[in-house]
Amino acid sequence: MITLLYKSLLALSRRTGAGAFLFFAWVIATGYFLFFPTRVAVSVRFYRALFPQRNRLYHLCCSWRQYHHFTSVYLDRFLFQSYEDTALVSEGFNRLIDSVAKGKGAIVLMSHMGNWEVAAHWMKQKGMKVLLYVGRKYKEQIEGMQKESLTREGIRLIAVDQDGGSPFDLVEGIHFLEAGGVVSMTGDRLWSTEQRSVTVRFLGQVALLPESPHLFALLSGAPIHIFFVFRDSRKQYRTIVLPPRYVVAASRGERQEAIRQSAQWYADHLAEMARQHPFEWYHFEPFIKQNEK
Repeated sequence: MITLLYKSLLALSRRTGAGAFLFFAWVIATGYFLFFPTRVAVSVRFYRALFPQRNRLYHLCCSWRQYHHFTSVYLDRFLFQSYEDTALVSEGFNRLIDSVAKGKGAIVLMSHMGNWEVAAHWMKQKGMKVLLYVGRKYKEQIEGMQKESLTREGIRLIAVDQDGGSPFDLVEGIHFLEAGGVVSMTGDRLWSTEQRSVTVRFLGQVALLPESPHLFALLSGAPIHIFFVFRDSRKQYRTIVLPPRYVVAASRGERQEAIRQSAQWYADHLAEMARQHPFEWYHFEPFIKQNEK
């Protein structure tokens, strides 16, 4: 049903323009905001950490804007595939190109901010070999269409089940890096309770991040780049690629600390981007765990 509705909106938008898509998307976002209070509470908690000096009404208004900004992710997909003159302005993309040129590949850390799908298409258009680790949701519908679109573009996907991934997935990713490819991973989402995690400080709170991207970097010797894509206007996107970080440990006993420092480095940059783009935070699952002094 959801897939049919989404396809219908896309077909209508191709005939009438983006206005029809925006109208129906606004209605759907409003429905989710009004009828899913538990999820809205997750957003309110995030904005309380981001804006601790503001009151609950302000945090609730931020959540409203977040839900309606989220519709731009689906609009971005429509615009990115429909307009030949869509522009991407790069900040630091050459850093990723330089890392790949060194022959060890690169690890790209994506986040639930902005539009990671546009980032994946952009790397592929630049001639990079891209392997994407993605979570496989039960009963996924629109997400399945999204992944099919990426596969048609020649982007390799490894879907990780909610009950955990296979050790062979790790080996395949390392081989892909050794062949000079780019391995893209989610830096801010745990896909299962069994997944190994790292505790970090985030906006003065505690959060759990996946260990795997930083372990990949440690085992492979490949650098990590944090990658964001934000929409500046209806036909222009801005990519931000931060300088690389290498995860190095002099001994086995120092590995965990090297991984923790790398995860904290990512969390610090994620928090800074959240301050700059507060309404493009699209992490609707519980992220902040507790407040510890």
